[in-house]
Amino acid sequence: MYKHILIPVALDHEGIVSSKIAVARRLLAEGGKITLLTVLEEIPGFVAEFVDSGSENHLTSRIKEKLEAAADGAKDVSTQTVSGKPGVQIAEFARQNQIDLIVVGSHKPGVKDYFLGSTASRVSRRAPCAVFILRPDDD
Repeated sequence: MYKHILIPVALDHEGIVSSKIAVARRLLAEGGKITLLTVLEEIPGFVAEFVDSGSENHLTSRIKEKLEAAADGAKDVSTQTVSGKPGVQIAEFARQNQIDLIVVGSHKPGVKDYFLGSTASRVSRRAPCAVFILRPDDD
């Protein structure tokens, strides 16, 4: 059983969050905790000058609200947002926060994934801990 499970939540794959939480609950040690994490890609400098300076904080707040809603008030679930490249930052967050399992969602790999790599494959290559890759039934 795992003491601290990390669940990365991608903005475009919110539908799989409840499935990831269910898997995490089955694997969670008594007294353990779950962290929901969204990684926001940094806004390039050439775009940032055209965007309201408060937009990033507003986006972070909205993301945090969605993560809190997904946590559904559970006392053992915390939420975090960080900035950077997801495949790198998820592994780095795990390293810095004593995560012992990452539950990441993925789709069935296609040709482009073998050349570009999906976030799940990047995380599994870099993670300092076990990685559970969950594929939805509809893939």
